Amino acid sequence: MAFSADELRVLRRALAIALHPTPLSDEDVQDCLRLAGSVDEAVGEAGRLRAFLLADLARYRNALPGSATGYLELLQDALAAGYDPRPDDLAALRALRGGPLAAALLERCQVVAERSVRARLAGRSVGAAAPGPRSRLLALPGGRAATREPERPGPPASPGKPQKPGERPMPKPSEVFPPRRRPAPPPSEERAAG
Repeated sequence: MAFSADELRVLRRALAIALHPTPLSDEDVQDCLRLAGSVDEAVGEAGRLRAFLLADLARYRNALPGSATGYLELLQDALAAGYDPRPDDLAALRALRGGPLAAALLERCQVVAERSVRARLAGRSVGAAAPGPRSRLLALPGGRAATREPERPGPPASPGKPQKPGERPMPKPSEVFPPRRRPAPPPSEERAAG
């Protein structure tokens, strides 16, 4: 992502305000909001470009082996953009590994896929994951105030002990320990006389 000289000026000003909060003029607030809008637009465009690249990659993969050259080039571009290879990609590369480029890409994809799986198992998000929606810039020091949801009234406090704000009420024993079920009597077995 590249910033223009004017956008860099606004970004520097916003960072300075974040470090040393001071009241903002309306012009500074509008500049920051425009910059946030530009960043949102760039993120959206990057998402659309990524979706197009992945759809194109899938089309080339489905047309293999005739589209091997185009597929390998697109896969290289996708990997450079942070793409996690799918099992379909690994299977396609195994089928094409007779060529040196496909063999090299297969090794690279196996390393990336293994790292991605390990990261998911460890509970971390990988940089190659699709970016989530970015929250909107709602308030700046000295600028517009964020719109807040009305506070919902909590459950009434128990008469014996006052409840602190944000504290959960004490659960009842019936909520914690469900009632026991009595075991069913064993079925009676009748023996045939004989």
